[in-house]
Amino acid sequence: MIEMTVTAASREQAEQLLDLPVDYLYLGDWEYGLRLPTHFSQSELAELIELVHQKGKKVSVAVNAIMHPEMMETVLDYLFFLQEHQVDRIVVGDPGVIYLIRKHQLDLPYVYDGATLVTSSRQINFWGKKGAEGAVIAREVPYQELKEMSGQLAVFGEVLVYGATCIHHSKRPLVRNYFSYIGAEEDVGKERGLFLSEPKDEDTHYSIYEDHHGTHIFASNDVNLMMELGKLYDLGYTHWKLDGIYTPGDDFVRIAGLFAEAKCLLEQGTWSQEKAAALTAKVRDYHPQQRGLDQGFFYLDPDEIK
Repeated sequence: MIEMTVTAASREQAEQLLDLPVDYLYLGDWEYGLRLPTHFSQSELAELIELVHQKGKKVSVAVNAIMHPEMMETVLDYLFFLQEHQVDRIVVGDPGVIYLIRKHQLDLPYVYDGATLVTSSRQINFWGKKGAEGAVIAREVPYQELKEMSGQLAVFGEVLVYGATCIHHSKRPLVRNYFSYIGAEEDVGKERGLFLSEPKDEDTHYSIYEDHHGTHIFASNDVNLMMELGKLYDLGYTHWKLDGIYTPGDDFVRIAGLFAEAKCLLEQGTWSQEKAAALTAKVRDYHPQQRGLDQGFFYLDPDEIK
């Protein structure tokens, strides 16, 4: 069976997504969740968790921030809150959080997300031995390496099949520092729509924003692996993530619906490249026109990836 995890940017969007054959809603708060479409307060999270469970679906909560000392002092209370509300899974990026889960014997299943660090079956299986249900595979891992890894995994590897790819994260306020240097006062948040271009390539469009976690920079093009879903399915990669951080409102719901349709076709054995092409065309229709779309690193030669 294929398991789909989708982000939610509002309660309204969450309700729409829950009407689709998706499995997990991916949510989080401001303090401990990285690169989310929106941040929910604890009271909002509690209401959404209850709503998701009423619909017979599951909740995955992002606790994937880099836990600096001051955050480690407070994150345990948040973990207790998530356990109290029977969160089905959390996504963890800092081993310190895993230490707390084990030390306090918390009933919080987790998936390890080390961003660019998880690039081999050995790394995924390492975290499986530490209690993880699975691990998020780095976006930079191409098909040939996914193929080599597929038969060696003791726990699942999650693959981003749609959404933006973060290529750099720094705790430093890089954007604010730049504006300070040129003597300007500007909004540095995601809604500002800032981007970087390489001097020798004006077509590059690296989205960049800043929050209290630091500076986040994204690849010029977002990922769409609709045409590659059959290959992933055949290799046993059946845990898919759809990230709507840069795809707002109803358009993301429509795109999630297209991937949910693909999921059903694959599980029924009626998938074909013709159907994949038709669904891909629809994804492009709903994808933000100002953002590029391609297969990311999927078809790159592993030797070309630095």
